[in-house]
Amino acid sequence: MRKILENVYSLNIVPEKAKTSLMNVTLVRMGMATALPQFMLGATLGHGMTFWDAMVATCVGSLIIEFISLGIGFAGMKEGLTTSLLSRYCGFGRIGSVLLSLVIAFSLIGWFGVQNTIFSEGILHAINHEVNYELIAFFSGVFLTLIVSSGFKALTWIAKIAVPLFFIVILYIFFDLFFSGNENAHINSTTAKLTISEAATIVAGGFMAAALTTPDISRYCKNKKHLFWMITLCILVGEFVINGISIYIANKLNTADIVSIITHNAGIIGFLSIILSVVKVNDVNLYSSTLGLANSLEIFTGKKWNYFKLTIFVGLAGTTLSMIGILNHFVGFLSMLGVIFPPIAGVMLVDYYILKTSRKILDETREKGLLPDESTIPRVGWAAIIASIFGACGGLIFNFGIPAINSILISGILYWLLIKNFFSKIE
Repeated sequence: MRKILENVYSLNIVPEKAKTSLMNVTLVRMGMATALPQFMLGATLGHGMTFWDAMVATCVGSLIIEFISLGIGFAGMKEGLTTSLLSRYCGFGRIGSVLLSLVIAFSLIGWFGVQNTIFSEGILHAINHEVNYELIAFFSGVFLTLIVSSGFKALTWIAKIAVPLFFIVILYIFFDLFFSGNENAHINSTTAKLTISEAATIVAGGFMAAALTTPDISRYCKNKKHLFWMITLCILVGEFVINGISIYIANKLNTADIVSIITHNAGIIGFLSIILSVVKVNDVNLYSSTLGLANSLEIFTGKKWNYFKLTIFVGLAGTTLSMIGILNHFVGFLSMLGVIFPPIAGVMLVDYYILKTSRKILDETREKGLLPDESTIPRVGWAAIIASIFGACGGLIFNFGIPAINSILISGILYWLLIKNFFSKIE
């Protein structure tokens, strides 16, 4: 499991001997699906919709996530490549894959800001709001950045404690409300503020970065059966168990304020679970976004960048987002992710399974454990970039249907048309 988390073989094909068990890959993936952001998403749905409408939206959003995760994940498993490397051979080219890494990195900076806001609000709640929020957000963001950038060894133990503790707290709140007989709020009493199509897109957006980066984990899967169950089990637990419970809780209490929900119903243990969960999640957010930014800058500039300084920069950027109130735009943030990432997946899926522009050379080099020569791929995959941009714009502009599905269809179809009619494979 350590090899997966440390992302070795990041620039190479994962050899068969490094493949690991279904349990190991599932546990790594499960940690991404059962974190605080998933509870936040469910609380947003539970406060903005009736219970059953929220569950319908969860089903639709989960199907989108499953489709993208399986499609991209199978390619990653077969080729043994990370998402960044795989995208080079799925239309984006060398520079295009770097741009993809940047998009993912900036989305993680946004998540850092969201998590820091939760951390700050928890502290404010504990001290009865006696200090200015922006001040707390600044110092909490700096604190989180420093402990991650310094390689604080206790982070490993925090990760081991945070997930089970948070899960126990959520289950406690759920059963307490379920058996309390509280009639002050009813499951179907909330006036709908989100449509099912909007909600399905934010469900997809909440896990879309993880879906798109499925190859980072699936490349360690031994076979298709392991891949299927890794993805499906994580969606069942994350989207239907964690999400469903948080929808119920938020609907019952008629609030999406997770700090109030957890601290009022689980006291100091609940507050501790928030702190540990935020530290655990932001550890991953900061590490992954800094790594992506460092790799991108190295390719663009031709020189190595200081990891510590980049971590500080990324942490301060996320802290700034929290100070200016990114949580107030949480639904918009998830909706944006739900239409920006699917077009990228649409391009990669069409290229890998339909156009197969690099499948022959991948097949030839895979057996040797080598990557294809870079002369076999375009430096910049303009067709992929153009199709992704138009797909994202289409998802944002068109109001009919489900934006996430609209964006993936637009990008996939447009990419196919561009390759067939205007662009050659090598540019």
